[in-house]
Amino acid sequence: MNDRHNELRVEGLSKSYGHEAPVLRGLDLTVPGGALAAVLGPSGCGKTTLLRVVAGFLRADAGTVALGGRTVIGPGVQLPPERRHIGIVPQEGALFPHLSVARNVAFGLTGRDRSERSRRTEEMLDLVGLSGYGDRMPHELSGGQQQRIALARALAPRPALVLLDEPFNALDSALRAGVRADVRAALRATGATALLVTHDQQEALSTADLVAVVRQGRIAQCDTPQDLYRRPADPWVAGFVGDAVLVPGTVVDGGSAATTPLGTVALAAPADGRRTGTVVLRPEQLRLADTGAAGTVRATVTDVCFYGHDAKVAVAVEGLDRPVDVRVTGTVPVRPGEQTAIHVTGEATLHP
Repeated sequence: MNDRHNELRVEGLSKSYGHEAPVLRGLDLTVPGGALAAVLGPSGCGKTTLLRVVAGFLRADAGTVALGGRTVIGPGVQLPPERRHIGIVPQEGALFPHLSVARNVAFGLTGRDRSERSRRTEEMLDLVGLSGYGDRMPHELSGGQQQRIALARALAPRPALVLLDEPFNALDSALRAGVRADVRAALRATGATALLVTHDQQEALSTADLVAVVRQGRIAQCDTPQDLYRRPADPWVAGFVGDAVLVPGTVVDGGSAATTPLGTVALAAPADGRRTGTVVLRPEQLRLADTGAAGTVRATVTDVCFYGHDAKVAVAVEGLDRPVDVRVTGTVPVRPGEQTAIHVTGEATLHP
């Protein structure tokens, strides 16, 4: 994942449509060679525009894009899509319906002799777990199989970068996890750098090496999934990438902790001179406890939502104007209206 040969570097990228407000506003993003980065954000934030500009389908107003040290967009430089050495996996596969699976995969292998095209096609079909499917037609495949063939077609010419535009949208939930795992494994096997555009937080966190959260045309935070979740840049990012518990806090212990309505909470990073702020926690950091236990605060259960693998218990706490969520695994020991107590585990982040 440190191969600079296929590194994607985007700097100061801006794009607007006519007289509308800019969609991209000086966006910066670096994806190390061999990494899979997910671009995550709400509708209209600019993530699809970013993908189309990098692919060469849209012309940027300003900024540069370099792939493996080679500038593909910049002052006086606008390489056409076919010269960028980029593979694309669109939504719903978009296979050529009149071509067999093998001919779809081999489509981009121009300028090579027949034996090499055949060998590379078989190699790609084997890579995506569909060896022996070459003679079938696209309509004979399931949705998940079509997406794997689309990936094989994108990888066949050995691109420096693969762009995936919400490729799992059309799949039902039962298929998504398996196809995502197959796609990730295939990308890792080839060492290709990849950029996955998605609006699905779970998909981004579970699939990518890096997650870039886009807000109003800029990268709000780009980090590993673990650091993005555990140390969000601000409360908005925290709430966008997962369930967040936001409470007011006052810094104590020389900046290493904060007092909150939920008790004293350890901080993951020093408070940098701030005295007050918003403390961000995750629901799984809150634990139910017996009332009166040391280090707990009293709470009243207001709601219980059961999801099978876990449950979310909403509790009202004195000093907060709305209930907070506690994530519980196993048997839920409380019901709405009952008294309980909670305590906080782990570290929190503090934001202005």
